Amino acid sequence: MGKPTGFMDYERQPRPERDPVTRTDDWDVYTLPLDENELKQQGARCMDCGIPTCHTGTIIKGMTSGCPVYHLIPEWNDLVFQGQWEEALKREHKMNNFPEFTGLACPAPCEGACVLGINEPPVAIRSIELEIIRKGFKEGWVKPELPEIRTDKKVAVVGSGPAGLACAAQLNKAGHHVTVFERHDRAGGLLTYGIPEMKLPYATVERRVNLLKAEGITFITSTEVGKDYPISKLQSQFDAVVLCGGATKHRDLNVEGRELKGVHYAMDFLHANTKSLLDSNLENGNYISATDKDVVVIGGGDTGVDCLATSVRHKCKSLTQFDIYGKKDDLRADDNPWPQWPVIHRVEYGQKEAAAVFGKDPRAYAVMTKKFVGDENGHVKEVHTINVETTTDENGHRIRKEIQGTKKIWPAQLVLLAIGFSGPEQSFLQKINVETDERSNVKAEYGKYKTNIEGVFAAGDMRRGQSLIVWAINEGREAARECDRYLMGETNLP
Repeated sequence: MGKPTGFMDYERQPRPERDPVTRTDDWDVYTLPLDENELKQQGARCMDCGIPTCHTGTIIKGMTSGCPVYHLIPEWNDLVFQGQWEEALKREHKMNNFPEFTGLACPAPCEGACVLGINEPPVAIRSIELEIIRKGFKEGWVKPELPEIRTDKKVAVVGSGPAGLACAAQLNKAGHHVTVFERHDRAGGLLTYGIPEMKLPYATVERRVNLLKAEGITFITSTEVGKDYPISKLQSQFDAVVLCGGATKHRDLNVEGRELKGVHYAMDFLHANTKSLLDSNLENGNYISATDKDVVVIGGGDTGVDCLATSVRHKCKSLTQFDIYGKKDDLRADDNPWPQWPVIHRVEYGQKEAAAVFGKDPRAYAVMTKKFVGDENGHVKEVHTINVETTTDENGHRIRKEIQGTKKIWPAQLVLLAIGFSGPEQSFLQKINVETDERSNVKAEYGKYKTNIEGVFAAGDMRRGQSLIVWAINEGREAARECDRYLMGETNLP
């Protein structure tokens, strides 16, 4: 702890943001870096707590508290304050293979569990994390690290999202020959096609993938296992398989008019936009355009925010985001104490942009969609809603009560469903004959990751259901450890 009074001397300073109107004219990252002196001050705010809770991930009341990858946060905060950036990078990489991903796209449950956050704004952990890895790449400290000894074992990793990449990286460190299969044309999974450019640029993902290639990992893209690559070949050609295909089965909204043209899953909208942007800077037109349309986004989470930010860059006519819950308070409620994730009112980047462009926050609270209405050509033109009150019964089940007299009609030529995912796609799991649990996820014990099939493991959202990037990295790393133990009888992986 380099400065015992740092948390009293300095105020929290998160990364500044570019002007919310002008940034909607491009697809560049919307934040700006802090300078080195500012970062040192932010590192000095870390209290070096006797029992830090920021770096130990756990689930409290169904929400993540602390960092699931057990980041050595107090250590690298102090090293940044002391100006020992390269040593800070070593500490950062020790527990997290991809701090550039989490530094940009993680909701930072570490900050929600920061001890300083009990009565002050928490340490700006995520900002410090990002600038450590950025400096590492800039200074040339991040280099390919090939294993000293190669085994004769071959492992297939199915899926190249954060779980698959982390698993592959760790297995490669153990010396195994690793092949990563990805059904899309670019590696990265939802890191590439589920998070838009202004939040997590593909160049950032590509840089890390190229580094993994230089370390000896093979990537086979545009290849769907079970369709383009037979399951039988997968199991005969590899000594072990790790399933990291994610939870990509969309939750749907079963209301009247769902079949109308112009009603899309949010991920289809985001995927097509990013692919067209990367392929042709949107010139090929192979994307779902929001230009000059009244856009309604159904869902109040991060994916919905990404849809707002993308739509406003398309120059939509109007923008509304439905949140089925009521507006939250600015401060923690009594039943949401530290170190739980703070369930409070937040204004995210896409909401700031929509408010700046259209003059008001785009959110409509406690709104439930009743039906979609189309025009004579079968294209959506209206969304009909009613306000609801949400309560919880004694068994923890949510009950929604419609509020009479609150019916409303919203104009909409584009509706985006951002209500999450219900689990992994079942067709692939059925082909490989892997057992699933009551939630349709691959059945494999946390910490063990073994499926019912010999030599087949599962990790990330495919095993645990829709979750955070840091949980995917955690599970990918741990599944690699258990896979290495299976192959070699013992393991040195963490």
